[in-house]
Amino acid sequence: MSGVRSGAGRAVVIGAGIAGLAAAHRLLERGARVTVLEASGRVGGKLLPGEIAGVRVDLGAESLLARRPEAVGLAREVGLAGRLQPPATATAALWTRGALRPMPKGHVMGVPGTAGALAGVLSEEGLRRVEREAELPRTEVGDDVAVGEYVAARLGREVVDRLVEPLLGGVYAGDAYRISLRSAVPQLFEAARTHASLTEAVRGIQARAAANPQTGPVFTGIAGGVGTLPLAVADSVRARGGEILTGTAATELRRAGDGGWRITAGGRTLHADAVVVAVPAPAAAALLRAEVPAAAAELTAVEYASMALVTLAYRRADVRLPEGSGFLVPPVDGRTIKASTFASRKWGWIAEQDPDTVIVRTSVGRHGETEILGRDDAGLVAVSRHDLAAATGLDAAPVSTRVTRWDDGLPQYPVGHHARVARIRDHVGRLPGLAVCGAVYDGVGVPACVASAYAAVDQLGGDLRGVEQLTAHPVQSLHGGAGE
Repeated sequence: MSGVRSGAGRAVVIGAGIAGLAAAHRLLERGARVTVLEASGRVGGKLLPGEIAGVRVDLGAESLLARRPEAVGLAREVGLAGRLQPPATATAALWTRGALRPMPKGHVMGVPGTAGALAGVLSEEGLRRVEREAELPRTEVGDDVAVGEYVAARLGREVVDRLVEPLLGGVYAGDAYRISLRSAVPQLFEAARTHASLTEAVRGIQARAAANPQTGPVFTGIAGGVGTLPLAVADSVRARGGEILTGTAATELRRAGDGGWRITAGGRTLHADAVVVAVPAPAAAALLRAEVPAAAAELTAVEYASMALVTLAYRRADVRLPEGSGFLVPPVDGRTIKASTFASRKWGWIAEQDPDTVIVRTSVGRHGETEILGRDDAGLVAVSRHDLAAATGLDAAPVSTRVTRWDDGLPQYPVGHHARVARIRDHVGRLPGLAVCGAVYDGVGVPACVASAYAAVDQLGGDLRGVEQLTAHPVQSLHGGAGE
């Protein structure tokens, strides 16, 4: 809107997760006067720092994709450059077919360039199925297709069930047979449109990567926890004159007679030239229903997955863990946990706090799984300890445990998700001074949320290049970054 573009406008950001805070930060850089409204009592959304047994840990997302500039750049802007820290080890395993097996290399989100890349994970029959893929006729992907459906048609279900599913599950807590290839693994989608053979397409992606190698770690953490990032952004917002009101839910959003916006929140009414709606789909739908009913209807159809993180602290003398940073678990193996991170080994900043304490965390819950998350905290700790013992031999009693539940925490990206997002943005973009951003649109990782926020602010100023770039080239990485 012109007021924001000129730097004289008043802006309200609804939601103080990392997307909303990034939007507020960018708006303040553009000279706007900014108020952030947050319904809960804290900022940060799915990024949550915490403590167990006197050791600081993350109780939500624990890492940032370092090979995208958005999240790392924001961290540096708010004074965290000296605390960015790559994993001490990034060597993970798969717990499948009764054993911990090294995570295969030479694949793109579980899709191999050659059958040999998955030796030890697939059965002999499964490997032979991969080898025959080049003989199959071309599979048309059309405008979109489910990851699992397409990969299984080309390479067999075993590739999906043993490797693609646990890797995608770590990002979305979803079902690979429903998740959009175009939205979740855009590199593979583009390759599938131009190659008859999927394995050949993967080899092409790998060859291009080898010809243009990227330096530095794939992921990074932050000493003190990724959960400290939104706190630092919030501090920066306040230092620049922005206002953040927690415990203040926006309940109504209406056009004002002067062409601006009227926001009802916490018993008060705010007036703004521009509004950024940076809340999950259900809350966004409720706010947009009066003025943008078509966008609200699209948002109402978005599904979410719930999950829980179980954090356990042990005496080091009681623990002997396998090598590596942790492991993923394919659902087909019938286990309860879907992943485990050996946090003290993965993150040096955790290990340094108390060398005599070892922190391990597990995650449970996938889209459609309701029974497991219906158990109480003690039940989730018990199943986590049971599976950890079966996988690693760790049968010691923890000195402390903590369960963090993320109910409806992860939006699902089914086939056609990109088209739904385009429709939402089209409907919203018809009203001056209104934009949306967050995990529901362009990717669930932190860089995707920040990129979504920046694109929303640019849109308010009349610059649609950011939105167009996200549509053409989704931020969602090959590795994800929201889960274990």
